[in-house]
Amino acid sequence: MQNHKKPRGRPKSIFKESSAGTLQSLDRALETLTTLAALERSTLSDLSRETGVPTATTHRILTTLSNRGYVSFDEQRQEWMVGIEAYRTGASYLNRNSVVEIGRPILRRLMRDTGETANMAMPDGSHVVFVSQVETGNPIRAFFPPGARTPMYASGTGKALLAEMSTNAVQALLSDVAYEAFTDRTHRSTISLLEDLTLVRQRGWSFDDEERYAGMSCTGAAILNQFGIPCAGISVSGPTARINKANVAYFGEMVLDAAREITIAIGGSPR
Repeated sequence: MQNHKKPRGRPKSIFKESSAGTLQSLDRALETLTTLAALERSTLSDLSRETGVPTATTHRILTTLSNRGYVSFDEQRQEWMVGIEAYRTGASYLNRNSVVEIGRPILRRLMRDTGETANMAMPDGSHVVFVSQVETGNPIRAFFPPGARTPMYASGTGKALLAEMSTNAVQALLSDVAYEAFTDRTHRSTISLLEDLTLVRQRGWSFDDEERYAGMSCTGAAILNQFGIPCAGISVSGPTARINKANVAYFGEMVLDAAREITIAIGGSPR
């Protein structure tokens, strides 16, 4: 009688793995979803071109994601969009994040006290990602949809976060950044930005003086965790006619007080 021994160890995966131990198919799917989120909506060919993934492969990825509800397809416009399941997944992150949860009522109060839109954003490399917003009722107002990203050097919240870092850390973080001139007031170099950050450190709050959008300004302050490291930031934003050099200190101090309140509420270490 022949003895068939069972092979020892785990069976081989049916998925292709790279030398780094990652699933290539999953990596491509996540890249596709991330790119689609940044574009908001896209045709198949445009999305394939953006990701560098062949059109046929991109279509299979989108079909799979669509079956799971992570993307949806607009038949009329022939465009793909992020689906409701992606929102649920992101909402799970926000729900578990005490900074967002604790900060929400403070943002609402900040909006009422200032009359301007209050925002919360978190660092993501050399960018900030907006995770919460309480809009003012004013007809002309700033708006940043959840998940919107903007470079730190052209953001009130971003500059507030950078100001809490050392000069060496800022230079290392921005070493590969190509400064884009969004307006004629956008910082064009790290040297210019560092001069601004010196003022931010002295005051405790930042001022985005039409550096991202012409006609719109904001002031921001950093939220610090228990180690004194910036983990998020808040800001109020609105038209330059209402937030400008003449009154920015008024808004800045209110934003700074709110940021300190959130810092303490999450067990952080305020400076």
